[in-house]
Amino acid sequence: MEIKIETEYVTLGQFLKLADFISSGGEAKFAVKELDIIVNGDKEDRRGRKLYPNDVVVVEGQTFTIV
Repeated sequence: MEIKIETEYVTLGQFLKLADFISSGGEAKFAVKELDIIVNGDKEDRRGRKLYPNDVVVVEGQTFTIV
């Protein structure tokens, strides 16, 4: 699935909201610790991680590409 962004990058916390894994930014802190998140093949738990176009994010087995 593709997640389209209009800016240079989005943070992992913003991405989780765009992908409907969380409903508010305040939930991001807990979500990154609880969800199984892999960015470009590496486990990730920093909500401030910057995601750029062509990054591949896997959350709980669902694969997303930033475009």
